Amino acid sequence: MIRKRVNIGVVGATGLVGQCILQVLNERRFPVGSLKLWASSRSAGKKMKYGRQICRVNPIDPNDFAGCGLIFFAGTEGEKGASRIFSPAAIRAGAVVIDNGSDYRMDPNVPLVVPEVNPEDAFKHQGLIANPNCSTIQMAVALNLIYRKLGIKRIVVSTYQAVSGAGRQGVAELERQAKNSEFRIQNSIFPRAIASNVIPQISDFSELGFSGEEWKMVKETQKIFHDHKIAVNATTVRVPVDTGHSESVYFETREKAGLGVVKKLLAKTPGVVFSKDSYHTPLEIAGKDEVFVSRLRPDPFDPQAFVMWVAADNLRKGAATNAVQIAELLYKGGKL
Repeated sequence: MIRKRVNIGVVGATGLVGQCILQVLNERRFPVGSLKLWASSRSAGKKMKYGRQICRVNPIDPNDFAGCGLIFFAGTEGEKGASRIFSPAAIRAGAVVIDNGSDYRMDPNVPLVVPEVNPEDAFKHQGLIANPNCSTIQMAVALNLIYRKLGIKRIVVSTYQAVSGAGRQGVAELERQAKNSEFRIQNSIFPRAIASNVIPQISDFSELGFSGEEWKMVKETQKIFHDHKIAVNATTVRVPVDTGHSESVYFETREKAGLGVVKKLLAKTPGVVFSKDSYHTPLEIAGKDEVFVSRLRPDPFDPQAFVMWVAADNLRKGAATNAVQIAELLYKGGKL
């Protein structure tokens, strides 16, 4: 039986994540029918290539959502607003919305989905599915099988997040500062200079002195695993890297297991490339869809605790690829 093609829309098509969604849809040969692209008025009128097609980018118009079976909202890390304003109209027009922004992630009526971890949640949607935060996605993928087999009672994670998580402006800001020896940061999108520096703040500080990005990792991890007993403590840091988030992840298991057992679980974890003898850096894994795990070692003071290094392309698995994988789940399940 020949399956139908899906009419697709992308809100925020000209941004880094929007462009990456189009690239991943094409690479993975998703059955795209018609394609509509929208962006802010600044980008309206631009033309973008999809496969052999040349598509015009239009200003966002809710009246133009009709006929789309699926619409991606391609917000960047922490971005709010567009989906709150426009996704209700998209859903009323009959589309399923996959939202990469942070507006709906903690809404109890909106599933938060990492396809390798909780694919069944995608089918519980009421028109909208949230794509988790990029740092949460890669950590959840890496810990998935360990959690299923051994349980996890505590996670302590420090992130090293690329400037592309803040969108095209973040990349441009790093480039500008790298060329300016005085590191002038007037009108910077980062709270401090980013070139030759690291910034232990991503989004505003809130309760208990944690940043919004840090609380996302706590709450989103618990929601994805459906386990609010997992104690997560996160420190999120912006680093002068274009693309690719890295994490140092310390975790304590509920069941006793030796290092060999954890190695075997990581080697079998869907979506993970596990290295026993080497390690991965953002430069090497840019453009890839897997989550790369290395430097696994035991805590010498706790037989049920381990540390590992986790790296992933934040624009792909941390955003676009995860969103397209959600679409693939729905399509293969006959829900698109």
